[in-house]
Amino acid sequence: MIQVTRKDSKESAENLLRRFNRKVQQSGALAVVKSNQFFEKPISKTERRRKAIIRQERKAIKLNRIKLGLR
Repeated sequence: MIQVTRKDSKESAENLLRRFNRKVQQSGALAVVKSNQFFEKPISKTERRRKAIIRQERKAIKLNRIKLGLR
């Protein structure tokens, strides 16, 4: 829980908001919330390997096309 209180009644709302934003950034709470925003099912080892192989093949094809000047 992040708590920010006014130092005195003369402190402006902009300054208070700036201090709050700084505390949120330093606490890392925003990064945690963004990482948990979308749930992804855990992938099995074989599925992860299969996807990696497909990714490598696509990359090789792309590099080959670039070398041939087709892209």
